[in-house]
Order: sequence, then structure tokens, then C-alpha cells
Amino acid sequence: MVMTRWQMAQVNMSVRIDAELKDAFMAAAKSMDRNGSQLIRDFMRQTVERQHNSWFRDQVAAGRQQLECGDVLPHDMVESSAAAWRDEMSRKIADK
Repeated sequence: MVMTRWQMAQVNMSVRIDAELKDAFMAAAKSMDRNGSQLIRDFMRQTVERQHNSWFRDQVAAGRQQLECGDVLPHDMVESSAAAWRDEMSRKIADK
């Protein structure tokens, strides 16, 4: 069975919250035709996605800044390094 990014093995998670907050949350979930677990999973996915997107934007900004400062590698050096990596991976696969 192939699992997608969010279809990994499931685990339980316990959270201690105020009873009134739980009741209000469950009522809100019901009004949206959802259950609490669905909303919490959605919130967790959105939080992880926002964090990843923020990290990715920071990486792109850092790369652009390096480019503007001239802190780059020549194409032939990158190509040579990539070729060496491909050769190494091919050898590892062949050795299996």
C-alpha cells in the first residue's frame, strides 16, 4: 500500500483542555458538519503547510540575496558536481 503525505500511520494524541472550551469547540464543529478530530487534523495540516511555506520563502529570499551579491557557483562546477553525484548513485544502485 502506498501512503500519501497525509495518509501515514495514525497515532493518538492527548490534549488537556478546559471542559467549556471542548464543549464550545465540539458545538462549532457540529455546526460545520464536521467532528472535532477532523477540524484538529485540518488545523495541524494548515499549520505545517504554513510553516513549510514560510521556510521555503525564506530559502528563496536567501538564494536571491546570494545571487544579487554574486555568491554563486559557475555552471560547469555545478554540472560537474551533479555528474559525480549521479555516478555515485548509479554505483550504489548497481551494488545492490
